[in-house]
Amino acid sequence: MIKVSKIEYYLPEKVLTNEDLEKEFPEWSSDRIHEKVGIRQRHISSDSETVLELAVKSSEKIFENYDRNKVDFILFCTQSPDYFLPTTACILQDRLGLRRNIGAMDFNLGCSGFVYGLAFAKGLAAAGIAKSILLITSETYTKHINPKDKANRSIFGDASASVIVEKDENAEGYQFCLGTDGSGAENLIVKKGAFKKDFELNPENDFEPENLYMNGPEIFNFTIENIPGLVKETLETNGLTMDDIDHFVFHQANSFMLNYLRKKTKIPAEKFYIDMENTGNTVSATIPIALKNMMDKGMLKEGDRVLMAGFGVGYSWGATVMKF
Repeated sequence: MIKVSKIEYYLPEKVLTNEDLEKEFPEWSSDRIHEKVGIRQRHISSDSETVLELAVKSSEKIFENYDRNKVDFILFCTQSPDYFLPTTACILQDRLGLRRNIGAMDFNLGCSGFVYGLAFAKGLAAAGIAKSILLITSETYTKHINPKDKANRSIFGDASASVIVEKDENAEGYQFCLGTDGSGAENLIVKKGAFKKDFELNPENDFEPENLYMNGPEIFNFTIENIPGLVKETLETNGLTMDDIDHFVFHQANSFMLNYLRKKTKIPAEKFYIDMENTGNTVSATIPIALKNMMDKGMLKEGDRVLMAGFGVGYSWGATVMKF
């Protein structure tokens, strides 16, 4: 059994507001952007800031109130790593001054990454491999985006979230529901940058193949088709009902999609948390950022049950319940 004992996050200093976007794309209005995606601003990493740099800053905030010598495993989720090799988690161990007799690994997942990370942490704890796991979701998606891509620039922001997941024999043991459908891979993709050379350019725009491409309508359809069933499956697997859940925290993709999902799954508005207005879609970091903000606002209290669901690029999705 596991519990989340600490959450901290870090946002780059540079801010891109809707007003900034309106100046670059006069055909758009700042209010229209907010109305459409629920975002007023997003934080953008500088040229010198990488996921490692962001992760160091979010993790050092953790260690202001947590003994770093307790950590015995690092799980690092990113799709914009500093290097192909070595593993970013290994470098982070050194940068943070953590013990050397610990495990460390990266995993490549996007918007489902935090839920998957919790699943990995549960497995490590259950197997007796680790008792204190530093789970980091750090992303600089904006480095993938073409400057002319107004749609994706309005949605994505950069961030790092660091979470301490501890083994706890007294914690309630909730199950995970995970899913994968690789047939949708090309609907959210960066085609150039690794070793595959024979690829077709995206027909909908003239952006470079090393830029992020997202087929928004297909991503929306995938989400609407799969996530209501994921919520139902997660509740049934854990022997729970909607009434047993205090908060539903989904990946913060955009407010229009989230509100549509809430209505389709019949989740009461007062239980459904949306928080992306000042950060945008930070990919795998959205759920821990939302949880931390709920804690700071006094919304998430001890003993509350939270159903968390992540979904997106891959396609990949996952959900679980955790008692805080």
